[in-house]
Amino acid sequence: MNTLIDGIRRNRFAVFGRAGMDMYADPAGVKSEHADTFRADLGGSSANICAGLCKLGGESALVTSVSDDAVGRFCKNKLAHYGVDTRYVRDVGGESRTSLAVYESCIEDFQNVIYRNGAADFQVTEAEMDAVDYGDFGALITAGTVFAAEPSRSATFRAFENARKAGLPVIFDVDYRPYSWPSPQIAADVLSRAGDESDLIVGNDEEFGFMAGGIDKGMDKARELAAKPGRMVVYKMGQEGAVTFADGAEIRTGIFPVTAVKPNGAGDSFMAGLLASIADGHDLRTSVLRGSACASIVVSQPGCAGAMPTTAELEAFLASHPGPTEC
Repeated sequence: MNTLIDGIRRNRFAVFGRAGMDMYADPAGVKSEHADTFRADLGGSSANICAGLCKLGGESALVTSVSDDAVGRFCKNKLAHYGVDTRYVRDVGGESRTSLAVYESCIEDFQNVIYRNGAADFQVTEAEMDAVDYGDFGALITAGTVFAAEPSRSATFRAFENARKAGLPVIFDVDYRPYSWPSPQIAADVLSRAGDESDLIVGNDEEFGFMAGGIDKGMDKARELAAKPGRMVVYKMGQEGAVTFADGAEIRTGIFPVTAVKPNGAGDSFMAGLLASIADGHDLRTSVLRGSACASIVVSQPGCAGAMPTTAELEAFLASHPGPTEC
């Protein structure tokens, strides 16, 4: 566990996965099909985590590919705007395209239309992973979507090997998106392998249940993964809070209820808040709660990367909120 915590406390992360363009209907409450105006911002799980870490005072570098076009350049510009290191973001030509998500700020019948045919981020290669200077970072972070297709799958497992050789812990956000995978069986096998090779695993009850072969088996799967010495597992349960498995202990934490305007972005903000809080010296229970607060902040506002809180915004939220739910 010390290797994991020490790596996080360096507060500089190499993050693997996608960047995309988000377009969300404006104003809040308008359905996409009735919108006259959309706002554009950075999107994609890994890019959101990068932005969230930077806004909370950390450093992050995204390792990915984007299409060599206006949308790819938009994403690189937005990454730089949020303070993310883009030296490992490669432009790819041909028919590959940067992901686009079109959604709205409403909870009832929420719609998120994602365009990922020929996704540019799946084009990262082993050679690109070998070019990363792992000594610059304290930990590697990846979202599970990178494993859905080749060459990205093999390349990211290569990054895992490189990280281990460099003494870096691996942090894995399961982030299962069925539409990206050729089959559920392949997804379960590959995501389980990624979990076995990681030091910190974060996922929700459905994702752990998926890896285990049934949602009723998800908690047992989390306990099984956490049994490896030095590994931490965070099992998220939505409105019911989370259970964190670390050093043989089970830490149960609640959530910070808010009036949500959308469901997406919560997991990315949780990850950023959790890691930034550990890096800032908070104990594990407090860090998980601060991650939960970050998730609540993001779902209460339109957008994702732009809604990620700064440290001052997080502290103000914690000071004004009555506190987490009992668990």
